[in-house]
Amino acid sequence: MTSLRKLGTSDLEVFPLSLGGNVFGWTADEAQSFAVLDAYAAAGGNFLDTADSYSNWVEGNSGGESETIIGKWTKARGNRDDVVIATKVSQHPEFQGLRAANIKAAADASLRRLGTDHIDLYYTHFDKPEVPVEEIIGALDELVTAGKVRHIAASNISAERLEKSLAFSEREGLARYVALQPHYNLVSRETYEGELQDLAERTGLAAVPYFALASGFLTGKYRDGEVVEGARAAGAGKHLETERGRKVLAALDDVAEAHRVPVATIALAWLAAQPTVTAPIASARVVDQLPALLKVAEVTLTEAEVERLTEASA
Repeated sequence: MTSLRKLGTSDLEVFPLSLGGNVFGWTADEAQSFAVLDAYAAAGGNFLDTADSYSNWVEGNSGGESETIIGKWTKARGNRDDVVIATKVSQHPEFQGLRAANIKAAADASLRRLGTDHIDLYYTHFDKPEVPVEEIIGALDELVTAGKVRHIAASNISAERLEKSLAFSEREGLARYVALQPHYNLVSRETYEGELQDLAERTGLAAVPYFALASGFLTGKYRDGEVVEGARAAGAGKHLETERGRKVLAALDDVAEAHRVPVATIALAWLAAQPTVTAPIASARVVDQLPALLKVAEVTLTEAEVERLTEASA
C-alpha cells in the first residue's frame, strides 16, 4: 500500500497523485469517468481534484458536470469517507467571483452536486484582487465553522495577496490556507518557483500543481513528425518548437529508460521531488492512461536525475 502524504498543516492525508476531474463530463463521459475513478481508488488513490466550473466550456454544459459525476460515483460506491475531495470557487457561470455571498452560495451548490455535507479542501480558483482578502477569508472561515468545508486553499494567486491572506488569518484566528495550487511543471517553472514557492515553504503550505504534464506534452507523445489528435493537442504541441521542450524530452527519455517507466511517470516524479510539492494533479480520460500516472507513487529519482531534469528545463 502506498503511504499517504500529509497535506501541509492540515489533518488530511493524501495519495501522492491527485486525480484531476477536469475531463469528467468533457472528454470522459459518466461511464468512462466511473471506470477511471474505480481504477484510481483500487490503486490506493484518494485525492480527487475538481472545480464548480468544470466543464462549462463544453457546448451544452453549464458547469458542475465534474462535481455531479464525482458525487454520483461516491454515492454508488458508498466511499465518501475514503476520499479527499477538493473543489474550487470563482469561475462557475452562475457563481462568478469571490464576494462573500457568492463564496457561500457556490459552496452550497457544490455540496448539492457532490451529494455530500462537506468539502475536504476548498480552493479560491482564481484570485480576485478587487475583493479584500478580509472578505474572502471571512466567508471561507464561516464555511469551516459551519462544518461545510474542512480546509481552505488558494490557486492562481500572487505571493503578495497570499501573504496578506495568511497574515489576516493568523491575526484574527480564522481559517488559514493549508495548500496552494500553482501552475507548475518541467516546461513552466517560472509560474511557481521564486516568491510563491519561497512563501509556501516558509509558511508550511502544500503545493498541489496543476498542468503537471503540460496538457499532455510531458507524456512524451508529442514528437517531431507525430500527429496527435485531441482537445488539448494544439497547446501541448507548441512546446516541441522550443529548445527547452526538446531538451526536457531528451532528459525525460533517458531517466524513464533507466527506471523502465513511462515518460509521464518521470515528469510527475520530478515534481514530487520539489520542495513543498505534496501531490501533482494529472487527469486520465480512459483507464489505460492511469498506470503511468499512478507509478509516481513508486518511483523515487536520484539526486543526479532530479538535477539532470532541472538543468534541462532551465
